[in-house]
This record gives sequence, structure tokens and C-alpha cells, in this order.
Amino acid sequence: MNKELIIRSSSNNVDFALLKDGKLIELQRDEDDSNFSVGDVFIAKIRKSVAGLNAAFVNVGYEKDAFLHYHDLGPKLPSLLKFVKRVSTGKLRDYSLKNFPFEKDIDKNGSIADAIKSNQSVLVQIVKEPISTKGPRISSELSIAGRYLVLVPFSDRISISQKIESKEEKDRLKRLLKSITPKGFGVIVRTVAEGKKVAELDRDLQNLYGRWTAMCKKLHKAHHPSKVLGEMNKASSILRDIFNDSFTSIIVDDEVLYIQIKDYVQEIAPKKESIVKLYQSNVPIFEKYGIERQIKTSFGKTVSMAKGAYLIIEHTEALHVIDVNSGNRSNKAKNQEDTALEVNLISATELARQLRLRDMGGIIVVDFIDMSKAEHRKKLFNHLREEMKDDRAKHKILPPSKFGLIQITRQRVRPEMNIKTREEDPNGFNALEVEAPIGIIQKISQDLEQLLKKDYKKLTLNTHPFIAAYLTKGFPSMRSKWFFEHKKWVNILPRDAYTYLEYHFFDKNGKKIK
Repeated sequence: MNKELIIRSSSNNVDFALLKDGKLIELQRDEDDSNFSVGDVFIAKIRKSVAGLNAAFVNVGYEKDAFLHYHDLGPKLPSLLKFVKRVSTGKLRDYSLKNFPFEKDIDKNGSIADAIKSNQSVLVQIVKEPISTKGPRISSELSIAGRYLVLVPFSDRISISQKIESKEEKDRLKRLLKSITPKGFGVIVRTVAEGKKVAELDRDLQNLYGRWTAMCKKLHKAHHPSKVLGEMNKASSILRDIFNDSFTSIIVDDEVLYIQIKDYVQEIAPKKESIVKLYQSNVPIFEKYGIERQIKTSFGKTVSMAKGAYLIIEHTEALHVIDVNSGNRSNKAKNQEDTALEVNLISATELARQLRLRDMGGIIVVDFIDMSKAEHRKKLFNHLREEMKDDRAKHKILPPSKFGLIQITRQRVRPEMNIKTREEDPNGFNALEVEAPIGIIQKISQDLEQLLKKDYKKLTLNTHPFIAAYLTKGFPSMRSKWFFEHKKWVNILPRDAYTYLEYHFFDKNGKKIK
């Protein structure tokens, strides 16, 4: 299995595409203006508490107030509030917590009005980014994530990832962490820590403790609200969370980002440093690895699959609805039951990919093709669970209902990845997707004529694949007609990322002319 991470950098955002055996399974975007990412810590003020919701609204600097539920306060809230108050006023300059007297824990089933007051300063962490009309969801139970460990202030618990199955390894890690964890802090041990030596764990722990100290230094005289601890840059955070030995290459098209990633990989996995490569070519990186084409075919309302089957994906405010269709597969199997099972298994694999790719969250209802045999329904359910095993978002899958529906809940922490795949009809008749418009061909011909008058020796035209095909296929093709008319050959390069109406001419040195 080949796992590749392809990173494309532009002036205002960075796109990350995760490929598994050449197939796109995850797409993420890091935008410069995203100031409210999961993991960011803010010093903020409570605006008001709402008893009916048992929650408070907190001003974190977003246009909508953030939502803080009583259950997200954390049992150590009184200790945190006391610490923040003393550090903010300059009375406490020791951030280690070893001599800090902890307050009594809050009641598990208490009331928000008893725990916090309006205008109170509090440290909060973003747990869910702003989505649609809602502000961020926040928690005052802080955690700072590293490669192997997660540091939890105001705690004394050592928790081990449930994915580490060996009891001996769990005991070893617990013993090690108890000996190196500073007083006043708890630790969550991540799955990738399995088999790691104490030196590596201690280095990660010291790095996290350094980030805690740097954050505390900012609290004194900090403006309210303001970010006091930002998540590490997206490239490093993605590598921190998903990088493992199965990765075969990380390819970056930006030199500065390449150096950052190479340094980070050298730090977390020195033996894998050589897989980080700088991409240097005139062909756009997403084009080279077939990602643009996969994006265009994967994000529409209709998703085609193998053997003629396809999915219809509909989004509503309350839930996502996915319909499975056999397409032209119906007449190729021995009987209806075999057809249904075959199509459903193919669809389950694609469904698991689509959920990750689009980062769909909330409630998802899937209408699979009805199957009469109980063992087939069980086989589908187990297959879907297996396909979704690698999904990092928390999810729960219910067995098929009597109507053949499977219900899934999937954690939603950021807005769904939404890529526009339809383009307006250039003739202005409707807003549906259209075939290659003839009008644009006439405009390209006019521009070409003007450029040839300026005596350009060699021209290259970059355009949408449909337009490129229209210009080059058949005999005589449009390009051949241009050659007969102007006695000059035009190179035509299809560009998957272009819209129907987009095209550019380049000279012999690759410089854009028009």
C-alpha cells in the first residue's frame, strides 16, 4: 500500500491531498484567515450564562459568541479560574503548578450559574470550528497535543489510547509516564507512542510543557479576547496526527514549506526524512498526480463508481442523505440478491472514502439496495465498519434497519469540505453544468489571431480538457485549421483545474501572455 501526501501552496492557502494507492481519500485546506482552528486556546470573557441550556456564551472575538456547555467546563474549573486570575494580574509567575493549591472540583451535575459569572476571564479551547450560522464550540478543559502525548493541565491522570491492545505495553507506558510527568499535569498517551523509548516521550513532553509556559507568559496584560496558543501550522499538525511508517512520499511544491516539513519529519521520524521531496515542474502539482480530476469527479451530487453503480449525495440542514443506485449493473449478475450485495459492498467502500474526503459530519442516512438475506446485511455492515476503521473522526454505525437504511453519526469539528463542481452555462440560459461551449472557441480564435500578428514564434494554449479535446480531435481539427490559416502550430495543454471559460496563452519561455 502506497500512502502519499501531496501539498500545494498558493498565496493565500495550502491544500493537502492524501492519496492511498493513487486514490484521493482526504482533502484539507489551510486558509490564512482561519483564526478559529480546533486546538487554539483563547483568553476570553464570559458574556452571559443561560440556565435553560446550562451553558454560557463567551466572546472569543468571532462575530458570533462561542458556546460553552457545563459539561465542557471540566471538573478543575475553579483551579483554572484562580490560576488565570493570578497569572493575569502578575501575582503568580511560577507556571509549573507543582506548588499551586488546587480548588475543589465542581459538581458533575451542577448548574452553569454556580460555576461561572458574567465578565469573568477564562482560558478556553476551540473544540469545534464555526459552522454555518453557529459560532465556535469551546471547552475550558485544556489539552495540548504533541506527536506521542497530549498534556492536560490541572490533572493527575495518565490515560493510554484504547487502540494499544497489549496490557504489558500499557503498563510500561503508564510506569514511564508516571516517572516523568510534572506534578499538576495529566497525560494522554497516543497510539503512535507504542514501543517508543522514554527519551522520545520525554522530549515530546518537554516540548508540550514549553508551549504551556509560553502561553502562560502571554496571559499577563493580555488583551481580551485574544489567542494565546495557536495550533501548530496545518502541515505539521496533519503530519503529527496521520503520519506513520506506511507513508511512501510527501511531495511539496513550495520551498519554504518543504524545509519546514523536512525539519518536522526529521524530528519525529529521522529514518523517513528522505521521503520528503520538493516538486519542481511547470505542470501544476495536483495536475501531475491526477488530483484535480479526482476532485472534479468526487465532489458532485452524483458520484460514479465501478461497474456502473453510483451514489446520489444530498445535504440538508439536519442530515446528509445518500442513495445507492445499481445503474447499468442490474443485468450482469445471476440474480437480484447477488447484484444488490455486490453493488452495496462497492458503495460502502466509496461511502467511507466520501465521508473522509468531504469531512461530512452529523447524521448520515444511507439508503442501500434492499437485501432479503440476513447474512448479506451482516456482511455489508461488517464491511462498512472495516472500511471506516481508518477514519480519525469519531463515528458510530448502526446495523441496517428493516427498510435497508444504515444510520451513521460522525464527529463534526469543522465546516464540510465543499467544492463547486458545476459551472454556469456561458450562454446564460441556465445554471446547469454544460458541455464545452462553442462561444469560447470563437474567442480563443480571435485572441490567437491577435497574438500571431505580434509575431510570437511559439505559442502554448492551456485550457479545460473538454475545450482541449474539442480543439484537437477529428480531422481537420480546429488546431489544424489554425495551422493551415496562420502557418504556425499551437501546442494545446489540457488543465483539469480550469473552468470551461478559462484559458491562457504562454510564450516559448513559459511566460503567460494572455
